[in-house]
Amino acid sequence: MKNYPVLLAMVVAIIACNKNKINQEEKSFEVIESYVTSFDESYKLAAIKPAQGNYTKDSGSIVIDTEKKFQVMDGFGFSLTGGSAQHLIGLPDIQRQSLLQELFGNEKDGLAISYLRISLGSSDLDEKAFSYDDIDLDAEDIRLEKFTLEEDENDLLPILKEILAINPEIKIMASPWSPPAWMKTNKSTKGGSLIPEYYEVYAEYFSRYIKGMEEHGVLIDAITVQNEPLHPGNNPSLYMTPEEQAEFIKSSLGPAFNKHNIDTKIVIYDHNADRIDYPMTVLNDPEASKYIDGSAFHLYGGEIDNLEELHEAFPDKNLYFTEQWIGSPGNFSTDFPWHMKYLIIGAPRNWCKTVLEWNLSSNPALQPHTNGGCTECLGAITVDKNTITRNPAYYIIGHASKFVPQGSRRVFSSELDSMPNVAFQTPEDEIVLIVLNESELSKSVNIDIDGNRFSLQVEPLAGTTYLFIR
Repeated sequence: MKNYPVLLAMVVAIIACNKNKINQEEKSFEVIESYVTSFDESYKLAAIKPAQGNYTKDSGSIVIDTEKKFQVMDGFGFSLTGGSAQHLIGLPDIQRQSLLQELFGNEKDGLAISYLRISLGSSDLDEKAFSYDDIDLDAEDIRLEKFTLEEDENDLLPILKEILAINPEIKIMASPWSPPAWMKTNKSTKGGSLIPEYYEVYAEYFSRYIKGMEEHGVLIDAITVQNEPLHPGNNPSLYMTPEEQAEFIKSSLGPAFNKHNIDTKIVIYDHNADRIDYPMTVLNDPEASKYIDGSAFHLYGGEIDNLEELHEAFPDKNLYFTEQWIGSPGNFSTDFPWHMKYLIIGAPRNWCKTVLEWNLSSNPALQPHTNGGCTECLGAITVDKNTITRNPAYYIIGHASKFVPQGSRRVFSSELDSMPNVAFQTPEDEIVLIVLNESELSKSVNIDIDGNRFSLQVEPLAGTTYLFIR
């Protein structure tokens, strides 16, 4: 037994070695797929075998640390406007089902869109401006006896039901462009302000809407209080100051939701990143803040990095990116990289749980729109009778929606010059890395995931989504 200590030491060493080997196997990753879209359209979400090289110190590095976790993603998608629903409902049944399966299904060729924004009442991409309680402007309907969802029952609700049959888990946000005109100071669908004496009636209007949609089988996950409250020039629209929004939420909307046991999230602002003082003002009101889930943003003004300041000020409140348009006829070589850099990559890096482009579909004439609505809004797809054209926003959202499902969590990824990127860990424990190579040269980039090292050759002037599995 003189050799017992030596034998014991050897056994302990072997066990430790095997344990380390098991741990290494558990944490090791391999890159399995990459999908590429080039600025010149030579590739469009093309599946390309990842080109691997040797990990060298001379190459730039992107370090991914899955121990550093950030926000959980609610999804990527579009606004399903009334006009978009009208285009889709007009397709032959078989073609429409095939297209909806492509957009919302989880099959390999599908986009797997996981989040939609709809208008509460009309948006400017409906044939006309309407609310759910339109009466004579010299009258009032305090009890909302004329409330009806019949306008949505024509096109929007039938399409939503077909989408939900494909993806029952899709999340839906609703945003009003205007209250009923009789509730407003100017008695018009365009501009004006909400009359304070109608705050409680308007809160009941929101509640009736959410309950009515639920009766149709459509759950509203979140509402924004007002689309673009600082832009009263659209039709429909409403001007609402932050002080007015705070007062409406704390005195009427929040209490109404409590009264009716509505758990739909209340999201504020829903406008450009140049005015984070607006949501800060609302959230600084403690009585309003207790009802608020978070703030929503567009990027027609300001910088996406401004959202970091709001997150730091209110880290317990969520952030959403809810709208960005592409103007017709679109320019793929500039639209694709800009939206990838600032929306798909920039918005999640600045704490947004959603990234939504504007209208899902348009037709060649860019109709319908209201009198005073957008005349140049290009959809993610163009529906020309029975012909479908896929436009820049289709590929922009597809680079995330196909690969980053609901419940994925953004994880740390280091920044690299001329190589904007964002990383996610999916519920299936895959790592998704989205990279934009703004250089005209193919670049060898080191990827380090929790100590697992790769070298990947990244396509020039292109966006690439990489999938890694353990």
